[in-house]
Parts: sequence; structure tokens; C-alpha cells
Amino acid sequence: QVQLVESGGGLVQAEGSLRLSCAASGRAFSRSPMGWFRQAPGKEREFVAAISWSGVNTDYADSVKGRFTISRDNAKNTVYLQMNSLKPEDTAVYYCAAGPASDYSYYAPRREGAFGSWGQGTQVTVST
Repeated sequence: QVQLVESGGGLVQAEGSLRLSCAASGRAFSRSPMGWFRQAPGKEREFVAAISWSGVNTDYADSVKGRFTISRDNAKNTVYLQMNSLKPEDTAVYYCAAGPASDYSYYAPRREGAFGSWGQGTQVTVST
């Protein structure tokens, strides 16, 4: 089991940037695919981005492609989400998620069911 703690959320103006961090504890992190999801008020939680344990494969929701970048530092047990050109519709609680250790270095799932560990979430608010 991996424990996850997100940080870096806050209030930012449209077109601004934020970088979210997710610190993980547990030896499985370096072999775990990681993902970011978000949930806006009144909406279901949705996929944002995912990265394989090796870092060689990433996947993004169409709504954030070209603006957000997911990365990881296995030596620091941390995954990041760099968010640029933020829009008001990006306002949501952002959650970090970890999947079980995988043998596949390219595995970067986008299904919620593929992730077994979740952080508590961090609020991102984008103002006009």
C-alpha cells in the first residue's frame, strides 16, 4: 500500500501556472504507475494524466493535453503535475493516485479502477 499526500494547490488567475506535488511513502512507489484525477463541484471525478513507473509513457485527457505535464522522481518518491495556461474550467479538487506495482514499464492507465491508493486531494481554483 502506498500513502499519498498532495500539495501545491491554491488560487491562481486564468493563464497562470501551478505545480502540484504528490509525495508517496512505501517501497512500491518506484514500480507503481501514477495518475492525477480531478473533481469539480457537482461533477464526477475525471482522469487528468497518468505516468508509467519508468516515466517513459504518459497519457493525458484531451482537455489538458498541451497544457499539463506529468512527471515523476522515483528517487524522491514524488510525482508532479505542472499546469500551465490554466482556465477557470480547471477548477477542481485534484487527487493523486497510485496503482499496484507493475512489471510493464509502459503501463499508464486512465481508469480509476486501476488505482488502489488515493491522496486526500488539493484544491485548485482558477479565477477569471
